[in-house]
Amino acid sequence: MASQILRRTLGSRYLSNPRAFSSASTPIRATLFPGDGIGPEIAESVKQVFQAAEVPIEWEEHYVGTEIDPRTQSFLTWESLESVRRNRVGLKGPMATPIGKGHRSLNLTLRKELNLYANVRPCYSLPGYKTRYDNVDLITIRENTEGEYSGLEHQVVRGVVESLKIITRQASLRVAEYAFHYAKAHGRERVSAIHKANIMQKTDGLFLKCCREVAEKYPEIQYEEVVIDNCCMMLVKNPALFDVLVMPNLYGDIISDLCAGLIGGLGLTPSCNIGEGGIALAEAVHGSAPDIAGKNLANPTALLLSSVTMLRHLDLHDKAESIQNAILNTIAEGKYRTADLGGSSKTTEFTKAIIDHL
Repeated sequence: MASQILRRTLGSRYLSNPRAFSSASTPIRATLFPGDGIGPEIAESVKQVFQAAEVPIEWEEHYVGTEIDPRTQSFLTWESLESVRRNRVGLKGPMATPIGKGHRSLNLTLRKELNLYANVRPCYSLPGYKTRYDNVDLITIRENTEGEYSGLEHQVVRGVVESLKIITRQASLRVAEYAFHYAKAHGRERVSAIHKANIMQKTDGLFLKCCREVAEKYPEIQYEEVVIDNCCMMLVKNPALFDVLVMPNLYGDIISDLCAGLIGGLGLTPSCNIGEGGIALAEAVHGSAPDIAGKNLANPTALLLSSVTMLRHLDLHDKAESIQNAILNTIAEGKYRTADLGGSSKTTEFTKAIIDHL
């Protein structure tokens, strides 16, 4: 049962990768951003599990710099971005950007510089881990490059600031096409476009126009449009009403976190960013948790499940299935769980339990 649910969500639901590998023994170089706070600890868990599972990955590690790189206007170095472009696949731990300090967001830098246009986040119930909802199984697809997160802000006059929301036909068509192709390729029945076009008639209106245009090419997929506030209410009342949700940037940020709350939180939620040319950057979407950093208390599940999506992208399905089953069985067994899952296990103990289940 556990295997079937995760295979349905993490396995076949990801689009196949044009960069396929003919043999599991072929060494694959992938970029690893351990990140900040608890990032290095949970990244170490991934490396240990991969080693135990004999995954043919060679990690090329890059850390956040201590000074702003003028080429990226952030603490991410140009060399780290070139690593992802060269390897075309990577895994990222949590990265913290100081709030209100004038620094370019690290995550925004990655999305913009690498043109990671779609964030795909599965939301599914984990067998053996009880939440308020059973059998949740939906996908959020978030446009990742523009909207309110375009980073275009300025002061009009003293005491008045302005932030620009950018919606383009090109980006909207691209993410809509991805969502519908995703749904068709993997047996999903419905795509819901989330919007606020009743208020933002020009911007969200253009987004919906593009979604409708793409929907006409997929008559076998049901298409609907849902206002963002109504969507939030419907998700909390009955998540089964939704299948694939596609939306602009800010709405996707909010809705995907709401969906994570339905199934236990961000610590259990995988994520993968898709870029043009076959680039995929899987990531843990939770914060860097500096309060528990270095205390061996962090839950590595989100980064581990995200690494499974990376393996699926690389067509290493046997390795991915072995690891995801070990994760799920460890959580379902209940003997080793970190504090956020209601247990008392250390990060290293939880990691060892997963390895023992391989």
